[in-house]
Amino acid sequence: MTSPLSRREVLRAGLGGFSALSLSELLRQRAAASTGTAKNTAVILVWLHGGASHLETYDPKPLASTDYRGPFSPIATNVPGIDLCELLPHHAKVADRFTLLRSVVHTGFCHQQGTQQLLTGHPERVLRNKPLHPDLFSIAHKVRYAGDRELPNYVAVNPTSYAGSAYLGPAFEPFMITGDPNDAGFAVPNIGLPDEARVRRLSDRIGLRQQLDHFKRHMATTLDMSALDTHEQSAVNMLTGEAATRAFDITQEDEHTRDRYGRNRWGQQLLMARRLVEAGVDLVTTQFSGDLCGGVGNWDDHAVNQNCFEAMQYRCQFFDRAVAALIEDLYDRGLDERVMLVVTGEFGRTPKINYQQSTGQRIASGPTGSTQPGRDHWPRATSILFAGGGVETGRIIGATDQRGEDATDQIASRADFIATLYHHLGIDYQHLSFPDHTGRPQPILLGEGKPIRELCRN
Repeated sequence: MTSPLSRREVLRAGLGGFSALSLSELLRQRAAASTGTAKNTAVILVWLHGGASHLETYDPKPLASTDYRGPFSPIATNVPGIDLCELLPHHAKVADRFTLLRSVVHTGFCHQQGTQQLLTGHPERVLRNKPLHPDLFSIAHKVRYAGDRELPNYVAVNPTSYAGSAYLGPAFEPFMITGDPNDAGFAVPNIGLPDEARVRRLSDRIGLRQQLDHFKRHMATTLDMSALDTHEQSAVNMLTGEAATRAFDITQEDEHTRDRYGRNRWGQQLLMARRLVEAGVDLVTTQFSGDLCGGVGNWDDHAVNQNCFEAMQYRCQFFDRAVAALIEDLYDRGLDERVMLVVTGEFGRTPKINYQQSTGQRIASGPTGSTQPGRDHWPRATSILFAGGGVETGRIIGATDQRGEDATDQIASRADFIATLYHHLGIDYQHLSFPDHTGRPQPILLGEGKPIRELCRN
């Protein structure tokens, strides 16, 4: 017979990545810190961890010499004048529903620096696994938090590497979803019970709905809801409410829809992201990494890691289908005014191809010692896809030179990129600041960043 749950056990259930905070205390801290906003907008960030090649995705260079352009050709899209790499045929069919920004430039030449520069706006040059300043999603979470909702405000479906809430504290980290949503036994691991034996019993049951139903039965017999304060009741609602059950349960989608996104981890991550914003979540990040990348499990296509062209060909079959399906759904389901989709990694890749010896045979990588092509880190030219957000689509913003080495037109800084997202979310990036660990106020955006006009709703 299962022993009854104590009130403390229940309120520590779920959200396992938040240090020693109970869920109710986490909600209480968020409510105390929130400045609030009435803006009903949302962002989905698809993060290509490691840095995707702009030449093999959104900025092909067919007129460059062979030591730059690579083996793939551009293909026409459904928008005259917009070409993409041939690896993205599904993107090509929905080009009228997105806009490409081809001219983002920053100075973060390593993964940590690139991620933290692009997501915090600060000129980070030190290699830190966690940022010195909070990323824009943690800040947006703090500003836009409302304590009376059944769903988390900020969800990371496979959390973004090297990002974090820094001096805002753990209360403003995302609700983290790990694991493969395509697995038959997938269940959201951050909703559940803390006792190891009970977690093990819950893990034996397949599916999120079964876990939540089991938890709710315990709640009904062990807690008097009238004895809980507002934040404790919000915690219970978030863990056991029907809204959470429905939003996270992708098995409620029909088979055709799941197939459209792709029956793989990335496809189902984006399907879950769509369900979350549809249910009312404001901030969703999802990282594309792991086995579907081939090679070393990310987009870091150095020649020592993997053959950059074989790797791109392998992973783009999953990436292309999933992103295009999400774009279709944002518009077909009427989410495009509220939700802005952003697809990027921390930087592009070196336009000039280099050749080095493989460090090991794996997907998209030859036997140890064999020579193969690669592209290295390149923050001098980064391409970013935007869809939704109520903005005009089917267009190109900015440009790079004939070889893809440098931005030449409408150059956008990291601060411009962040200002654009803050503008969409209704956040006063020009005046808002928060105290750091020393108590000194830190503006949420440094420098002269301005929203990119073409990416602001009319």
